Amino acid sequence: MSVTPSSQATTVALARQALDIEARAIQGLNERLLGDAGASFTQAVRAMLACRGRVVVMGMGKSGHVGRKITATLASTGTPAMFVHPAEAHHGDLGMVQPGDVVLAISNSGESEELTALLPVLKRQGVTLLAMTGKPASSLARHADVVLDSAVDQEACPLNLAPTASTTVQMALGDALAVVLLELRGFKAEDFARSHPGGALGRKLLTHLRDVMRAGEAVPRVAPEASFGDVMREMSAKGLGATAVVEASGQLAGVFTDGDLRRKIEAGVDLRALTARELMTPSPRTIRDDVLAAEAVSIMEAHRINTLLVTDAQGILVGAVNTNDLMRAKVI
Repeated sequence: MSVTPSSQATTVALARQALDIEARAIQGLNERLLGDAGASFTQAVRAMLACRGRVVVMGMGKSGHVGRKITATLASTGTPAMFVHPAEAHHGDLGMVQPGDVVLAISNSGESEELTALLPVLKRQGVTLLAMTGKPASSLARHADVVLDSAVDQEACPLNLAPTASTTVQMALGDALAVVLLELRGFKAEDFARSHPGGALGRKLLTHLRDVMRAGEAVPRVAPEASFGDVMREMSAKGLGATAVVEASGQLAGVFTDGDLRRKIEAGVDLRALTARELMTPSPRTIRDDVLAAEAVSIMEAHRINTLLVTDAQGILVGAVNTNDLMRAKVI
């Protein structure tokens, strides 16, 4: 069904109205943190930081969906966390909660029956109970050790019924907790990568060059005395577009590339009479084998080269890598 100009204007106006309501709700939360809510937030962070068990997140309905997202964000940023559904907790899953855990219970009304019925049991287990609720006088808030105020003036829903602005504030408050904890734990990009090994960042920060480089017989190499014909045969056989020129000791002397070949032909050089030492570019740019593969990408991009020779700490040639190798490893 096509949208007429007038109906499109109405549609956009309604969308902007919803977004304005949610933006004001976030701004209200932001301003409350400057007052008493800031002290409660700090208490919650300290409790989660000091927790030697796990942060157990609970919530029903839409608050439960938000709770699952908060759990995932905490777990991936250095705070061990798990989600326990309050209804399932009544039928055995409460055994997942252990003394010393911190429970983050989320309920906008603070009166969710499945959640409030668990409060006496949770208190007897000696857990620290954090309540994220929009009703600071609710049953949940009265039982909590710390109350995080997630109140909103109105929902974005025109009926003021469907959880919209309230769940946005819950999500934002959860993100704020995770980010502050991340900073206080000294959580680094490398730590994030370890919990996301299958992601692009994980591959960039966990993949070492030695894991993706060509090694052994796959590395094109010739002696300095090799003829032009030998150089070309080695380059063709190994398919790297270059060959290393290596001394008998294993030390790298130079490199000869497709680009060098093209430039010498254009200059009218008689290549057939030259040895590898006369053809090569001495002291080529290299990279150590104990670095991350992402460092090779940076060097290759900065110097506009497609192949890098890899050496060990003593300058002995141990490998080679080109852009295709790095692309196959999904480092680029």
